[in-house]
Amino acid sequence: MNKYGLAALKAVNYYETKKDPILAWKAAVKDVFTSKSSQDKGCPRSTFFSLCEVGAVKGIPKGNYAPRVKENKVYALNALEILKNRNKNPDNIGAVDLWNLAQNQDKKYNSQMDVVLALWNKNLINL
Repeated sequence: MNKYGLAALKAVNYYETKKDPILAWKAAVKDVFTSKSSQDKGCPRSTFFSLCEVGAVKGIPKGNYAPRVKENKVYALNALEILKNRNKNPDNIGAVDLWNLAQNQDKKYNSQMDVVLALWNKNLINL
């Protein structure tokens, strides 16, 4: 699991006290990253907020968390469908392979699927 996956897991834990996924994400990335640019990276953040927004993350209610990059919401939801429909263990799929399936284009990977897979593999996705 990469650091953005770890940040997503920490954000879910922080939600219990922060009661706001935005504040929880900010606290989590500050714990995981020392670099401001890594803390501010948009694609993993918007992926996390997109999953929270639709109620896909256990323990975080649906809400308007306004992801800036709407495409990441589509990719995250596509990835969840792919994981739900896989016949073999989803632990065997890598983030880049899942990315290629979820976005079905030739866009550059930017840690979106690390967030999805971390939550999926820790059973933090509402099915």
